[in-house]
Amino acid sequence: MLESAKLRRQSVLMLLITAALWSTSGLWIKVISWSPLAILGARSLIAIFVLWTYVRKPTLRVSKIQLLASICYVATQILFVWATKLTTAANAIFLQYASPIYVVIFGYIFLKERPQKADWIAMGMIFSGLFLFFGDKLSFDGFAGNMLGILSGVTFAVVMLIMRGEKDNSPANIIFIGNIIGAMVGLPFVLKESITLPNIGILLYLGIFQIGLSFVLYSSAIKHVHVLEANLILALEPILNPFWVFLVLGEIPGPLALAGCALVILAVTYRAFVSTRPTGRGSDSSPIADSSQSGA
Repeated sequence: MLESAKLRRQSVLMLLITAALWSTSGLWIKVISWSPLAILGARSLIAIFVLWTYVRKPTLRVSKIQLLASICYVATQILFVWATKLTTAANAIFLQYASPIYVVIFGYIFLKERPQKADWIAMGMIFSGLFLFFGDKLSFDGFAGNMLGILSGVTFAVVMLIMRGEKDNSPANIIFIGNIIGAMVGLPFVLKESITLPNIGILLYLGIFQIGLSFVLYSSAIKHVHVLEANLILALEPILNPFWVFLVLGEIPGPLALAGCALVILAVTYRAFVSTRPTGRGSDSSPIADSSQSGA
């Protein structure tokens, strides 16, 4: 019992560190002047070595469905980085954080999982939040960035659904293969960028800590913490992400976007709470409860 309590405390701490690491992506993506594809290639290459150490004996043999998940993982990374370049960091992360709504929709279409009443309520709240994001920044760049943020949520939902289905077939391998693909796609664009010590430092941090170490911590911690508690702890990511950008760069989301942020977090938190009730599907099988982590 004491050992179990100790493991749980350690896991909570690991999740807190994970959320903090994930939340720093918006700031450093804003700071570095590289293109989205170049950032993808460099940080993916660095992350591969960290993930290789964790996975230990990764296999490059994947099924078609696993390959689809890996490709969608890469698409999520590209879309999020691109969105962060075009709109506020807050908009990019909160629009991606709305991915549970797409999990519910895709789960109904492909897995025949019928949405519960709580799913419909949460979807209504998230849709309302999405509309608010487009009320503050009417420039083309702002609109395009918001659309890319939404698309990153869609592709991330596909990754989560497939990883749920592949939970007995080394789902960690999907992320490992995804980073290999990301490196192959993005590395040619690195040659066009300015190789400076500050840029190298940022990319080393993103690859080793923000992607690599955070994934290792999350994979270890999730085994000992209830999914609801994990969701609530990791909700720190979209809260801290715009905070770091504001603290360093002074970027402030508009009032409507902030209202949209609040609605999205409230919806995901509400659905996570409902998923633990005995009358629901169970905390470990609720699509909306299982898919609110991004780490992009």
